[in-house]
Amino acid sequence: MFIDSAKIKISAGNGGDGAVAFHREKYVASGGPDGGDGGRGGNVIFEVDDSLSTLSDFRYHRRYRAESGENGRGSRCSGRAGKDTVIRVPRGTLLRDARTGRLIADLSADGRTVVAKGGRGGWGNARFATATRQTPRFAKPGGRGESRELLLELKLLADVGLVGYPNVGKSTLVSVISEAKPQIANYPFTTLTPVLGTVRLEEGRSFVVADIPGLVEGASGGAGLGHQFLRHVERCRLLVHLVDVSGSEGRDPENDFRVINSELKKFNPDLAARPMVVAGNKCDLASEEQIARFRAFVEKQGYEFFPMMAAIRHGVDPLVRRIGGLLAGLPPIRRFAPEPAPAPKDAAGEAFSIARRNGKYVVTGERLLQSLRPIDLSDPDSFGYFQRVLVQTGVIDALHRAGIREGDTVELYGFEFEYRE
Repeated sequence: MFIDSAKIKISAGNGGDGAVAFHREKYVASGGPDGGDGGRGGNVIFEVDDSLSTLSDFRYHRRYRAESGENGRGSRCSGRAGKDTVIRVPRGTLLRDARTGRLIADLSADGRTVVAKGGRGGWGNARFATATRQTPRFAKPGGRGESRELLLELKLLADVGLVGYPNVGKSTLVSVISEAKPQIANYPFTTLTPVLGTVRLEEGRSFVVADIPGLVEGASGGAGLGHQFLRHVERCRLLVHLVDVSGSEGRDPENDFRVINSELKKFNPDLAARPMVVAGNKCDLASEEQIARFRAFVEKQGYEFFPMMAAIRHGVDPLVRRIGGLLAGLPPIRRFAPEPAPAPKDAAGEAFSIARRNGKYVVTGERLLQSLRPIDLSDPDSFGYFQRVLVQTGVIDALHRAGIREGDTVELYGFEFEYRE
């Protein structure tokens, strides 16, 4: 089954906590702190895999998590770093933030992309030893790994996109100019998935052509199958619009041409300006007058016209040569530039919040909770470290702006203390 969109949740590993330990050895008095650092959390990495062509692997497996780092240990032993989780996707996959829609990465090139970073390992108490603080009884906790909900969207990488109504000969054309073998039958919507084929030219040159199925009137709004597959046209450098000039399906070729161009424009206005050539198929079923009239209609709008009979390859070679010539002067396949992440707020605006409740100043914040976890409030050095955290994160300044006075009570996750200047 061809799946070209999916939603998944990824979580990088948390960093390991630093250790609080002291050296104990016979004949060594006051060995001092020797708690090791925690290990780094594993990253979530995306990698292009050319053996994949759809996102069907993500239909049922929707959660991915990297390994967390190990905690530090005594004897200054650092914890092991968590293993990365590598997710393989087809070339051309776009990653978007599910909440904001921001484009995070376009996975069209080789290499790996880190999408969620693991948390940093926390420092052990050995790092906090100084000449005046020789027995620190606290360590730093590991940082949290990033978590994201992602929208995966596959946009095929093809140089040329074949567009047109169903049953006009797109699959037949792909089958005669490349080694692709799409299903071909004399009824609409035979092709249910995009088909890619590589066309070989002289002197070792080649290009990739994509048969985009299911375009009918209203496709940009969801009619037919076009709403599922129009996204695959967006990367194409050149469009080839196939039209049944004979009107064998009971439709008017000129109206078919207008309708498909209108649907492309409605889906993405940029497609209206994309270079295009027009191929009139099934010329064996049309009269000379019909072909001449449609040629004049197309050329009046500034497009080149190529009459052909794809089933017997009549008139196909001039079209292929012209496509090769046009591609030589066009820019490469479009790559979508990632959108920058929103600028972070200042520390006082994001790290914590202060509210007045029942005569107390209640301080909350994830960063403060992380800093409070390893603190031993009965230990003067540990408590002194926590006081410095309050100053460095801007909590003390924020309390001043909130109107705190000496003797007022501050509450922080169940711990209360009296404010003193």
